[in-house]
Amino acid sequence: MYCSKCGSTVAPNTAFCQNCGTPTSLTPAPALPGAEVAVPVVSAGTISPHWLPPKTRTYAGFWLRFVAHLIDSLLLGVVFMVLLVPLFLLTGLGGLLHSIKPEHPPDPAVVAAFASSIALIIVGSVAAGWLYNAYFESSDWQGTIGKKVMNVVVTDLQGNRISFARASGRFFAKLISGLIPFAIGYILAGITEKKQALHDMIAGCLVLRS
Repeated sequence: MYCSKCGSTVAPNTAFCQNCGTPTSLTPAPALPGAEVAVPVVSAGTISPHWLPPKTRTYAGFWLRFVAHLIDSLLLGVVFMVLLVPLFLLTGLGGLLHSIKPEHPPDPAVVAAFASSIALIIVGSVAAGWLYNAYFESSDWQGTIGKKVMNVVVTDLQGNRISFARASGRFFAKLISGLIPFAIGYILAGITEKKQALHDMIAGCLVLRS
C-alpha cells in the first residue's frame, strides 16, 4: 500500500507513514466471534523524528533568576576582592588614601591617581562580569554557575544554545534594564508571558528551567 500524502510505500499493519508520519487508513478485517483482534503496535523507531512532538520546557521565573544572580554576584565579589587587595598593596593606593588629610588640600597628582584607579576598577569589574556571563551562557552549560545551581539555562527564542556575541549583547542590555526606575526592566521577568526581562527581549533570549 502507499501513503495518501507523500506516495511512499507503507508496510502492512503500519499505523503511520515512515516517511512523513501521516496516519494510514487501515481497515481491519472483521473479527470472528470469540477470536482475538490483532492490534498493530507502532514502536517509536517507526515514526520519523521530525514528526515526534517537541520537548517542552518551563520558563524560569523571577525568583529563580534572582537567586542565581545572588550566587553569581557573591562569587564575582569574592574573586574581585581577592584580586583587589593585592592591587592596593602593590600599587600603593592605600598609601595615597592615607596621605590625604582633611586640613590640607590634596595634591592634584594624588587626586588624579586615585580617580584613574577608581576608573580602572570600574572598567575591570564590568569586563569581568561581561566575560563571565558571556562565556558561561554561550558554553555547553548555557548558563553561569548560579544558573547551573538553580537548574536554569539561557537559550534563543527556539530553545537553542546562544552564541558568545548574543550572550554579550544580553549582558550589556542589562545596563538598559538597570536604567529603568524601580527595577522594572528586571521585574518584567516575573510578569511577561515568556518570563522575559527587558534585556532578554532586546537580545532575543529565553531563560528556561533545565
